[in-house]
Amino acid sequence: MRIKLEKERRADIIQALINFHYSEFDEDISEFRAAEIVDFLLQKIGPSQYNQGIADARKYFSEKLDDLDTEFYEPEE
Repeated sequence: MRIKLEKERRADIIQALINFHYSEFDEDISEFRAAEIVDFLLQKIGPSQYNQGIADARKYFSEKLDDLDTEFYEPEE
């Protein structure tokens, strides 16, 4: 699976990486290098973070579904 970013979002992340690199290391990094780093991180870290988000959402909704019986149960006569 390849994580794709919208063009504007990708550009924002690249710019943020350029700014971070300069502020932390006092060195310039080219837009090309920053883009390569972003692509690498998306490839290596993106899928596990995506899967973790899905697992978290599944757990959240499962807990909410379990609460339906206790919160909205109406006794039958």
